[in-house]
Amino acid sequence: MSTIDPIEAPPRPAPTMLIAAEQLTKAYGLMPALRGLTLSIPRGQSVALLGPNGSGKSTLIRLLTGLTRPTSGTLTVGGWRIPDEAAAVRAQIGLVSHRLLLYENLTARENLQFFGRLYHLPPDVLEQRTVALLAQVGLSKRAHSLVRGFSRGMQQRLSIARALLHQPDVLLLDEPYTGLDRSAAETLDTLLHDAQAAGRTVLLATHQFEQAAQLTQRVLILGKG
Repeated sequence: MSTIDPIEAPPRPAPTMLIAAEQLTKAYGLMPALRGLTLSIPRGQSVALLGPNGSGKSTLIRLLTGLTRPTSGTLTVGGWRIPDEAAAVRAQIGLVSHRLLLYENLTARENLQFFGRLYHLPPDVLEQRTVALLAQVGLSKRAHSLVRGFSRGMQQRLSIARALLHQPDVLLLDEPYTGLDRSAAETLDTLLHDAQAAGRTVLLATHQFEQAAQLTQRVLILGKG
């Protein structure tokens, strides 16, 4: 994996909408991925972003994380503008993707400790959250096992623990159920409900309507961007 810059959270403004996009576009060369998207999500709401492959769901997630820049329009998270204040935005966001953002040659515990240090969590706080989150995702007994030996479901559970480590305001999930068996998917359902109960804003990108309707308060449909 590439080197990740340390992340610090500056003082935050108090916007009316936690996530806001206005006439947002993104094109890759001549190929448009998002075409004038306008969107607002208040704090604490859980939203499913529904659409087929190629509809722009993953593009929006990448824009929200600051991994790519918009072509035009405005996008803010917690009042911070993307891309100008992307570092402040990343401090507010936890990302769970079908692409596992973990170090396979580290243990579950070492992964959480590494990412916690990127967020400058005090050692005692980091230790407390590491223990609590490993228990929450059912991995306490595998805390000292290398991630490369984990099943897909176990890795995804650890990814959720990593995403929640710094207690973000926003939880972004990009097709997180890809490759999960029934048991792992049910565990992910529970963790999503827990995140909503804790007052986090959840944005779930998926192509499964029934799942989206069951797990979130609001469903938005993307056609072709």
